[in-house]
Amino acid sequence: MTILSSLRGRIFMASALLAVLAIAAAILVVNQRLTREAENALQRETRATAALVDQLRKTRSDTNTIMARLIADQPRLKSAVDTNDPPTVADNLRDYQEPLKSANVLVVTNARGEVLTTFGDSSPAALMTPEHSAVQQALVGHESMSLIAEPAGILQVFTVPIAIALAEPQILGTLSVGFLHDDALAYQLKEITGSDVAFGMNGRILATTLPREHDAALAPILSASAATSVRLGSDEYAVMPQPLIPNATGGNRPVALILRSRTEQLQSLAAIHTGLYATALIAVLLATLLSFAVARSITRPMAAITDVMREVAATGDLTRKIVLREGRRWDDEDATLLATTFNTLTDSIARFQREISQKERLSSLGRLSTVIAHEVRNPLMIIKGSLHALRAPGLAPAAIREAVTDIDEEVERLNRIVNEVLDFARPIRFQLAPTDLNALCTESAAASQASGPGATVDLDLDPHARHITTDHERLRIALVNMLVNARHAAGVAIPTAPRDGQGRSPVETVVADSPPVVLKTRGQGPRVAITIGDHGAGIDPVHLPHVFDPYFTTKRGGTGLGLAIAKNIVEGLGGSISVSSVVGRGTEIRIDLPIDAAASTPA
Repeated sequence: MTILSSLRGRIFMASALLAVLAIAAAILVVNQRLTREAENALQRETRATAALVDQLRKTRSDTNTIMARLIADQPRLKSAVDTNDPPTVADNLRDYQEPLKSANVLVVTNARGEVLTTFGDSSPAALMTPEHSAVQQALVGHESMSLIAEPAGILQVFTVPIAIALAEPQILGTLSVGFLHDDALAYQLKEITGSDVAFGMNGRILATTLPREHDAALAPILSASAATSVRLGSDEYAVMPQPLIPNATGGNRPVALILRSRTEQLQSLAAIHTGLYATALIAVLLATLLSFAVARSITRPMAAITDVMREVAATGDLTRKIVLREGRRWDDEDATLLATTFNTLTDSIARFQREISQKERLSSLGRLSTVIAHEVRNPLMIIKGSLHALRAPGLAPAAIREAVTDIDEEVERLNRIVNEVLDFARPIRFQLAPTDLNALCTESAAASQASGPGATVDLDLDPHARHITTDHERLRIALVNMLVNARHAAGVAIPTAPRDGQGRSPVETVVADSPPVVLKTRGQGPRVAITIGDHGAGIDPVHLPHVFDPYFTTKRGGTGLGLAIAKNIVEGLGGSISVSSVVGRGTEIRIDLPIDAAASTPA
């Protein structure tokens, strides 16, 4: 990391990280403590609510039991039951409709357990049979309470005997009064306790204050024996299962679920956490500023040195020195020693750069002199021979014309050599403008074919690669140069005579019906590709890595600067150039150029 690359950065990061870790640890401990205390408070509230619901339910049960006993002890009811006449029993029970208006079911049986009459909205079939256990217990003098699952809730039934109180009570029949634990009761309990309530039995939710789509999520909790939590929609609830029958276990037991929403608790905790995080953020900012101040005060003596080093890295000027000033800034001995050593090092580097530059200039001059001397010698020898021929007396006009033609050709050759050296030596200045690449390739092919005999140039142009921004003339020079080389390679020029005594080049002919050179363009997104391929003799693998090196050539009469100049032009336009070749099969040069050279080349 960049910030850790300096002493100031490391000191700053160490102190800032220590402060951040300490603050984060404190915030974490406080958050955990708050969350734990809030959870404990919620559990206490849920347990208290469950106890209150259970107490209210028991109070209602006791009231209903007492009411059943009082009605069963009425003499008129006993007389009616003793008649064993259902209409008589039904008429008699109408006098007790007001006290029993909250009851959902009422069943009276005779001494044999046969049903005499029923009232209410619910009449469970289990109470209508003589074999019902509660009825059978009441017929032998025992009161009982049973819970029965109904579609609308859980029916709590109290069964008492109807008996004549003698020394040995005579059982006349039974009275069963049932009260439903339904949605209405659940809402009454919610208004009193502030918690949602659900009643379930046999693995099903039968009554609830919550939307019915949550029944499937609540059903598994009916078999739970301890408090738990459940997510219903976007809310999370703490759930306390409260069995309606003490000590009952299993999934079929009747259970009341007390649900306490965590929404308000989470909202209050979120507000507290937001305040803590804001405080922590402010503390971290202050700690960061303090850490920076400490790091700056410790590393201040190094500031001047690092500033100069940064300038050296940015500019590449290795001769810059650190200005030593007297005063508090340079009181540090280590900083003074480092600055002095740095200045000594820059002096040595400057001296070394001067020596290397001088050696490179001498080396380049030697190489250039060798190439120029080699290339200039032959034309000069031909010119000298032609001049000797012109001095001969009685020279025929045809011989004079031949000598003058040779002198003119060799002067043109010398001029070309000088121009190529100058083109390579001086910097290239590009003139960028919108260009039709396909038209430019067509022009370059025509110019290369006009340079002399050789293979033809076939064009394979992509219409999607037409419009680019580049230097038309410079790119044309590079393409013509490479196309001429390709035509010469594909034409397989064969020398017909050795070099003559005056140093003249041998006469060369071109093999007929040589394969054509192919010039292709292809659009590739934001770039275009230009490919020049021939089917000539190919390039020796030993020479292939050096084809773009200056002054490297295997062609007689060449300076070795043509491909080097082409490479400079292509790279100056933001592109790249590569060559591949197989001996005996041919060579391919590939140029990749950006569509907009102005956006790809440095200013």
